[in-house]
Amino acid sequence: MLNRRDTIRGLVLTIGASSSLFAGRAFAAAALSWTPKALTTDQAGVLDIAAELIIPRTDTPGARDAGVPQFVDRAVADYCDKAQAARLRGGLDRMNADARAAHGRDFTTLSAEQQIGLLTVYDQEAAAAKGQGAAEPHFFTDLEDLVTVGYFTSEPGATVALRYEPVPGAYHGTVPLAEIGRAWATR
Repeated sequence: MLNRRDTIRGLVLTIGASSSLFAGRAFAAAALSWTPKALTTDQAGVLDIAAELIIPRTDTPGARDAGVPQFVDRAVADYCDKAQAARLRGGLDRMNADARAAHGRDFTTLSAEQQIGLLTVYDQEAAAAKGQGAAEPHFFTDLEDLVTVGYFTSEPGATVALRYEPVPGAYHGTVPLAEIGRAWATR
């Protein structure tokens, strides 16, 4: 039985993997427009691209547009416990090391297809680790969770990607009792 987290993870990776049409221009390494607080510049560059691959710009803003890489960096600095922060930093370093081992270049310089290929491997590893009841989550599980939370709690994520309704339904302050019928009370 799938839970909400598994469903979102599958949806996010499906969107990311199917968005290769945007790969040439949307996922190219861009100079960081922010200064990392908890990550190295190399880790922040990997994070920037990975976040955009997980939630790419389509007809809605992408992770970069929503400031997700900065959110994850702040979360690593201020929110994550030491073990989770170390796991995320190590995972970002691993992404670069795996890219060099497989393709001879840093993750940020790979083609979008190569980057998506590596992320797909990490997602499969994370699913296998969860299925085997691993003692601690895979770094990619943490990364996906933070990217998803960062995106959907950002203003663009909450107001453009989601339907934002600050107060659901209309408020009618003075309704005659005859229209409502009996009032109810608890004892």
